[in-house]
Amino acid sequence: MRREYYSDTIFDFLKRSNDEILGKLAQGNDFALEQTQRDAWLQEIRTLKNVLKIYKGSVYFEYSIPRMGKRIDIVVIIGAVVFVLEFKVGEKDFQSYAIDQVWDYALDLKNFHETSHNSYIAPVLVATNAKANTTIVATTHHNDKLLVPIKCNDEMLAQVIIDVLRFSDGNEINPTQWEVGRYQPTPSIVEAAMALYGGHSVDEISRSDASAINLSQTSDAVSEIVQFSKRNSVKSICFVTGVPGAGKTLVGLNIATKHVDKDTDLYSVFLSGNGPLVAILREALARDKVRREKERGIKVKKGEVMSEVKMFIQNVHNFRDEGLIDLQRPPIEHVALFDEAQRAWDLQQTANFMQRKRGQANFQISEPEFLISCLDRHPDWAVVVCLVGGGQEINTGEAGISEWIESLERSFPKWHIFISPHLTDSEYGTEKVLDKIKAHKNVTYKEELHLSVSMRSFRAEHVSLLVKQLLDLQPEEARKTLKNVRDRYPIVITRDLAKAKQWLKTQARGTERYGIVVSSQAQRLKPHAIDVKSPVDPIHWFLDGKEDVRSSYYLEDVVTEFQVQGLELDWACVTWDADFRYTKDGWRHFSFVGAKWNQIKKPERQNYLKNAYRVLLTRARQGMVIVVPSGDKEDLTRKSEFYDPVFEYFQEIGFTVI
Repeated sequence: MRREYYSDTIFDFLKRSNDEILGKLAQGNDFALEQTQRDAWLQEIRTLKNVLKIYKGSVYFEYSIPRMGKRIDIVVIIGAVVFVLEFKVGEKDFQSYAIDQVWDYALDLKNFHETSHNSYIAPVLVATNAKANTTIVATTHHNDKLLVPIKCNDEMLAQVIIDVLRFSDGNEINPTQWEVGRYQPTPSIVEAAMALYGGHSVDEISRSDASAINLSQTSDAVSEIVQFSKRNSVKSICFVTGVPGAGKTLVGLNIATKHVDKDTDLYSVFLSGNGPLVAILREALARDKVRREKERGIKVKKGEVMSEVKMFIQNVHNFRDEGLIDLQRPPIEHVALFDEAQRAWDLQQTANFMQRKRGQANFQISEPEFLISCLDRHPDWAVVVCLVGGGQEINTGEAGISEWIESLERSFPKWHIFISPHLTDSEYGTEKVLDKIKAHKNVTYKEELHLSVSMRSFRAEHVSLLVKQLLDLQPEEARKTLKNVRDRYPIVITRDLAKAKQWLKTQARGTERYGIVVSSQAQRLKPHAIDVKSPVDPIHWFLDGKEDVRSSYYLEDVVTEFQVQGLELDWACVTWDADFRYTKDGWRHFSFVGAKWNQIKKPERQNYLKNAYRVLLTRARQGMVIVVPSGDKEDLTRKSEFYDPVFEYFQEIGFTVI
């Protein structure tokens, strides 16, 4: 499938009539051709014909960026340069959003388009009616041949091309080879949800390199289980495992969008107990659907779209409560996907909640067992998909994945069980319970149900391993892993929060998102204007732009492990506090109560705190800065000896100090 509406060699482009080119563009366009779009294309065609007369190369109009759900106005390949042109026809000013837009397009090609990785990429914003100005051709400190966005009007475009070609060196790009380069994006979870909901396939928005079990393979394996269950009228459960950021949630969203057929009453639902994640995904999908429909000339109300989205993505507790209304009636969905299934509540937590909040004093089954029972009500078939993360339990009452398996063994002996072989790994805590089901006749282990490589950190796949080694106090191993990470994924440390903020702003390009994340126990960061008790709306923090003071970009509000789990940033600032202290004898764990730190003694709560920092340290896709404050000798709650050892430990591992 072609990515662009129209492409040609420059030679043939110059020979074709404007109407012929316009006709090909109209044929590729999925929407009704508005007069404004027709006029814009004609002006772009005329402008390019004027400036490209002396060049060889190729042109591509409306080049698709499925990860972002948008199209580049024009890509031009000349010599060693890929020009990314964004036209604002009739505009007199260079709006900041438009500069970010063309930068984002160029970044997407640089990061995710195989044959653009090593080429010069020149993002150019053409505001056709702007005044002439001096243009500057320069790269950023990233030194990756991606130029700083160039601003010009249509008359200046010819000189811009001359200047860029003089600036660049290297091998001439072969357009034919460039065209067949694989597009291997690594979308954020929000981008992925929007793309899948908008009709893109998982193949279009995921990597396909041989170093990882492809997301599409895992999705196909789950789809086969769905088809097997439907075909044979049986009920099945499958457990999908993966390292942090490997794409488990993406697999769930893909299955949920794929297995929907209203003509046959086939419905799927993506369920999560992560309230911020559910709220953010719903808002993002609703905003995106409204935007896409508006581009097609269709007016829709956001409320109507949100109602549709809420059928697709639900809070697991709402799904549970719906199942309580009629204990005999099955849900409308035959396929239910539980994100972070290990975080479902155990028997005690569920019973306490049902008594306090729902007035049910005799509720005596765990959340996993009740959720399976809801799907078990179907007279024919059903599928439960458990998306399982290791080392992600961060709250009291989370049952772990063993409770799902014990529920199956205890109450649902006829269910077919499909298991990732990696569920036996120690981090999942299932060694004993898996022994119980060895005699179960319907147990199948499938390697395809494991995602072994982090997709979040597309610049470095070993970040999750580095974090594990750091937290497990394995400095020698961490030092070795850091050597494999640092060239593509910068990690720096500092004692100065202001320096960290400046570093974030310097690293980020276009709309790459950055923000500050802290532990929910980090209560003595108030002198640094960080208050974990201050309410934050995660929707604004994660979705709104640079102009909104509530967004992550302002570096004023911070989020904790509870709000950031399952989500990600491009660049993160992890600010450490005295709740998690390094010593030669191991980590020491504290919570701040009243006016002093109290040591946490319970192993379960100690593990929650360690996992909280694991979550914080694995949120960044491209790099992070870790801030360890210097402390204050006059403040007994912020003694320097609370902070210095962890900073020295990071130095020992080899992190760069700024």
